[in-house]
Amino acid sequence: MQDFKEGNLVDFSPYLYIALYFAIINIIGIIICGIDKYKARRSLWRIPERTFFWLALMGAAPGVYFGFLLFHHKTRHKRFMIGIPVIFIFQVLGLILFYLYLNA
Repeated sequence: MQDFKEGNLVDFSPYLYIALYFAIINIIGIIICGIDKYKARRSLWRIPERTFFWLALMGAAPGVYFGFLLFHHKTRHKRFMIGIPVIFIFQVLGLILFYLYLNA
């Protein structure tokens, strides 16, 4: 492809798009934790717990977990403090197996 300076898009590797997706989804996970903590302190309408698990399943497990620790939010709930890291471990194992499958 043409150079970006000439007004055309650069031919990016698909790995860049994957990394960008994970960066954005994890930032969203951290922000959602902060918003829910804010709402919890003010007795406002809360973000459903299943939303945190869906975000984790979509790849935001590290961001959600970091958000819990950063905002001291839901740290007493074993379901979150164990469940989110378990989701992340299974995702990493899945990526490793997928990598090994592709390079076999």
